[in-house]
Amino acid sequence: MNERQYDEMLNIRTSENQQGFHESLHHNRYEPTPYALLEILFSQYRLSHEDRLVDYGCGKGRLNFYVHSLFGAETVGVEMDETFYKEALGNRTAYEKKQKNTKGKIDFCCCLAQHYKVEARDNRFYFFNPFSVQIFMAAVNNILKSVEQVQRPVDVILFFPSDDYIDYLEHQTLFELLEEILLPGANRDIRERFLIYRLE
Repeated sequence: MNERQYDEMLNIRTSENQQGFHESLHHNRYEPTPYALLEILFSQYRLSHEDRLVDYGCGKGRLNFYVHSLFGAETVGVEMDETFYKEALGNRTAYEKKQKNTKGKIDFCCCLAQHYKVEARDNRFYFFNPFSVQIFMAAVNNILKSVEQVQRPVDVILFFPSDDYIDYLEHQTLFELLEEILLPGANRDIRERFLIYRLE
């Protein structure tokens, strides 16, 4: 299936290009993870219906709906852009019309990543290189503080990771690399991969 066919199947709209762009050194342009690459990731990395995945820089919510439809897992999308946040809410309404018994399973938060209050249920965290390493560090520190309060294994999933993200996780935290998933075309750009880090 192509991008639009996937959107139609989920009854959402996430395939349109971004209009406008935030002039910021700390935030990158919105670009949803292609469905074909999500297929590769989640064919090798499985979630359960007991997991709760947080997508930082979720945009219009593509990953949230995809993960819920595939695994039944709860998801949270964190998005600072109010326009994308409203589109994500609209997508949730449309998705819930097609998918029964989904109320309360998909949530969205309109805030900066570093201001998202990590809940004890949150245990999977997805980053598609959405912002600078300084913001990434603040978000991960919030995850670590949450784990100190409520002990649990947590995973951080990086797509198209920057060297700064990797260096921070591997040298300044107790996260350990669990899995590397290479993607077609990775021989052209080493960043074309998923890295999954786990904190036991």
